Amino acid sequence: VQLQASGGGLVQPGGSLRLSCAVSGSIVSLNTVNWHRQAPGKQRESVATITFGGRTNYADSVKGRFTISRDDAKNMVYLQMNSLKPEDTAVYYCELSDYWGKGTLVTVSS
Repeated sequence: VQLQASGGGLVQPGGSLRLSCAVSGSIVSLNTVNWHRQAPGKQRESVATITFGGRTNYADSVKGRFTISRDDAKNMVYLQMNSLKPEDTAVYYCELSDYWGKGTLVTVSS
């Protein structure tokens, strides 16, 4: 199983980014996929989850601002991030059944 996260970058506070996670070797619609992040000097935290049934769950810190979704035809999972804050700065990772992709860096700064 391989996962590849992409879509990170530099964005101003209040801006938006959409992260993508391309999955190969497993079927996203049959698994739970998670987005995690790790900020400099901080512990890794779970940000958003989408289950095989399509149910979603979010960390309190991102609820109402982030949306996780998936495209079953493309076997991809997305994280739409709106109203970004400097404290959202982190490396973001997608994970499926303890398989992790390389992260993508999101920097929120003016």
